[in-house]
Amino acid sequence: MNKVLCCALVFLDISIKWTTQETFPPKYLHHDPETSRQLMCDKCPPGTYLKQHCTARRKTVCAPCPDNYYTDTWHISDECLYCTPVCKELQYIKQECNRTHNRVCECEEGRYLEVEFCLKHRSCPPGFGVLHTGTPERNTVCKRCPDGFFSNETSSKAPCRKHTNCSASGLLLTQRGNATHDNVCSGSGEPTHICGIALCIRPRKKPEPSQLCSLNTCC
Repeated sequence: MNKVLCCALVFLDISIKWTTQETFPPKYLHHDPETSRQLMCDKCPPGTYLKQHCTARRKTVCAPCPDNYYTDTWHISDECLYCTPVCKELQYIKQECNRTHNRVCECEEGRYLEVEFCLKHRSCPPGFGVLHTGTPERNTVCKRCPDGFFSNETSSKAPCRKHTNCSASGLLLTQRGNATHDNVCSGSGEPTHICGIALCIRPRKKPEPSQLCSLNTCC
């Protein structure tokens, strides 16, 4: 008998949970003192508070939250929540308070909230790039530049950049880059034409045509 009763209670509990979670509007159990019955009452929607529980003859009565108060979920509270009065230092109002939402404050650009303070985003030093850009809720995440990448600046936004591919541009690699410097490229190594004047000494006797001086010109 005890096992049967136990199973029945478990089944009732599961049924109540399923009913309260799956129906809309959401429900809650309320003991009606007039009839001594357990009633399934409607919860109050966001922006309201519970004024009167339902009865066998009447539905739940909900009333709007007053100014500067809110509720943001379906609930059975007889009070609304008070909106955050003011934003903290170095914050601005992202969303004003209304009946269904609290006042939303956010740190100014370039800062994030750490406990109670808006701190400046971390700047990654040379040799490190930004892996995750900072947000109003999270600090910048830096990562050391891997092989083939570099960063030569201190920045809270710049990621590591890839080394210049000299050969792809038809240039020669003259100095290999590292985590803080890019590759150094130079000219392609093609022959360089040097302009100049070829001089010769004129002999006393009449020179042969092949001994005449000539002026070299550039191609």
